[in-house]
Amino acid sequence: MRRLSLVLLVLTVAGCDALRDAFSARADVVARANGQSLTVDRLADLAGSGKQVPLDPLALNRLAHVWVDYSLVAQAMAKGENLRDSATMTQAMWPLVSQLKWERFHERLIEPRAHLNDVQVDSAYAAGSARLFQHILLQVPSSAAAPVDAQKHALAERVSSQARSAGAGFSRLATRYSEDATSKARGGSLGVSERGQFVQAFEDAAWQLAPGAVSPVVKSPFGYHIIRRPPLAEVRDSFRTSLEERLTYRLDSLYLDSLSTQRHIEPVDRAGAMVKAAVQDLDDARNSSRTLVRFRGGTFQMKHLVRWLSALDPSIAQSLPQATDEQITTFLKVVVQRQLLLEQADSAGITLSADDWRQLRAQHDSAISILSSVLNLTPAMLHDSAATPEARRDLAMAHVQDYFERLVKGRARFYPVPPFLGETLRARAEWSVEQAGVQRALERAKDLRAAADSAQAPGVPRMTPPPSTGRVDPTPRRRLQ
Repeated sequence: MRRLSLVLLVLTVAGCDALRDAFSARADVVARANGQSLTVDRLADLAGSGKQVPLDPLALNRLAHVWVDYSLVAQAMAKGENLRDSATMTQAMWPLVSQLKWERFHERLIEPRAHLNDVQVDSAYAAGSARLFQHILLQVPSSAAAPVDAQKHALAERVSSQARSAGAGFSRLATRYSEDATSKARGGSLGVSERGQFVQAFEDAAWQLAPGAVSPVVKSPFGYHIIRRPPLAEVRDSFRTSLEERLTYRLDSLYLDSLSTQRHIEPVDRAGAMVKAAVQDLDDARNSSRTLVRFRGGTFQMKHLVRWLSALDPSIAQSLPQATDEQITTFLKVVVQRQLLLEQADSAGITLSADDWRQLRAQHDSAISILSSVLNLTPAMLHDSAATPEARRDLAMAHVQDYFERLVKGRARFYPVPPFLGETLRARAEWSVEQAGVQRALERAKDLRAAADSAQAPGVPRMTPPPSTGRVDPTPRRRLQ
């Protein structure tokens, strides 16, 4: 009752007209950024005047967020903020900071256990459960005519006779003759393998070879192979590296499995459906606290997933709507494992090296330079061109409006504000995207585009402009310098 009485009091004091005007004014704005506004009319005119922008709520909502991001970048420059300072860089480069931190943690945790000495390498080669093979492949498609097959077979026999006496020179023959593009660049090396990794005909021939031996010509569905098992003296370093990589992978898997068990990582029911719905509009899901995964000591929420998706390859988010629920739950477990590993790295006091910081600095500075180029703005230019803070802000926003118009009309290349830089700037600002405004802009843009299409339709009479009066338009149009 108390809340209802307060509403009635507002209606009584302010009046219905004032309340209606307040809501109406809000619906005339699509987005705000520190007091600057993108109006419904402005976005509708831009989106409706051409056909580059799909007229749907999601497309216009994304445009509104693009405008917010660029407005905040320009306003920060107008205020003279240093977007290259270490604190901003660390926040904006969170994905790379996290990756480097994990690598340093991994070096401390796993790599010492995955290093093999000479005795261990000799023992592994002698045991033979993991072997390294080279091959030369002469490809023969299954649809090849008999004469083509016979020609490739004859060439394989000639190369085979050379290979049997070539010794370490097998690598040169592979580079010259092999049609397996991946392995020929490595002298025919297929890396370390275990039983069951190749097609049966190849497998049967390869695993009979003694060190240094070369097989007869072998026919497989891929064509004709000549296979060699190099002796350890030739391949010690590459054999060691492959063994250590395999050992590292297994130790990683064991560690992650134990982490999942200890922390009881478990996606909630319908997590797959919630993720599929959310990726249709990540901006809307950005602040959602819906739980996707529970684990001992906490939860993984939708907003956490959106943050991770911003850090990962965009193709991952694009593939989620077509993924199965099982694939999505597996993906969620992996992401939660990575988040917990980062927490462990922080607890272990992992720090980045000087080279790491130089790498971060170079990438961040490159991003800021591109943004400055896209907007044709720098703090120094704004300071030299405008005398007051308000004038610098207005000039910066004029550059944003110019770029935004060219972008929507397809006359400028889109370079997005890096997601975590945008997130950093939004955390310092007052901003909003109004869904009611987006909807009104969409409706008006549809009307404008329909009218333009109708005017261009065959048989529609065109309006002829009146003769010029010779008068000068008294309203000067501001041009960007």
